[in-house]
Amino acid sequence: MSRSAKKGPFVDEKLMKKIEKGTPDGKTVIKTWARASSISPEMVGYKLGVHNGREFIEVLISEDMVGHKVGEFAPTRKFARHGGKIQKEIEKQAA
Repeated sequence: MSRSAKKGPFVDEKLMKKIEKGTPDGKTVIKTWARASSISPEMVGYKLGVHNGREFIEVLISEDMVGHKVGEFAPTRKFARHGGKIQKEIEKQAA
């Protein structure tokens, strides 16, 4: 279920204060734990460090990301390939 149009998109207040205080140079990383926060047009050009539960993933905000959630660009799970022993043997033979 989406958020009410009357309320508008959710943007974390602390994150917006950090962005208003900084400059969009693309070098300084603004750390955030607010994965549920929507990306607003004011955030374009900033580099955010989005927490995935273990570490901060650096995300450079572009115009295409406006309207999406911050957490969409920092995956929380690491994919370990399918297979196992048999797959490893096949890859060794191929190399």
